[in-house]
Amino acid sequence: MSTVAVQTAPRRVLADYLPRTLVADTILVVGAAGLVGLLAQISIHLSFTPVPITGQTLGVLLAGSALGWRRAGLSMSLYLVAGLAGVPWFAGHASGYAGATFGYLLGFIAAGMLLGWLAAKGSDRNIVRAAISMVLAEVLLYAIALPWLAVDLHVSLAKAFSLGMWPFVAGDVIKAALAGVALPSAWRLVGRATKG
Repeated sequence: MSTVAVQTAPRRVLADYLPRTLVADTILVVGAAGLVGLLAQISIHLSFTPVPITGQTLGVLLAGSALGWRRAGLSMSLYLVAGLAGVPWFAGHASGYAGATFGYLLGFIAAGMLLGWLAAKGSDRNIVRAAISMVLAEVLLYAIALPWLAVDLHVSLAKAFSLGMWPFVAGDVIKAALAGVALPSAWRLVGRATKG
């Protein structure tokens, strides 16, 4: 009598440890969008730029890596579309078209998907690789956001850098460090839980 090995889908990202059902995926996608919306309310407006300091990017970094590229893309798209439709979860309880900061919202989708793809390759399993993936996601986010900011404000790209990136680098480093430590730590906890 032959036995057939049961093949299970590889668990490439943290969310893969949950049952892969439509209900579970929907909860993850909506929950991640809600997390970004909640962290957007940590918002400090600066007098010299239309771009506020927010906690959104931390949510994008965590959600992108934990969910994988498809679910991350869906959740960040949901965040954008629902905010455009009137859900007041952009920075400072705003909704609708975000003007100069709309490029950041588009960048969240791309950054989340990149992080999810990198996480499926194991980038979130140790602190060094996680930190590198966070930096790459931030670079992609700014590559989309800064040209949008420049066009919307009718300023040069260099001016957009001074308005939309340089004031936020220290905060981005802190958020990337937090996510870069949190994700490998979560993998260690999952590893212990599955062994025990």
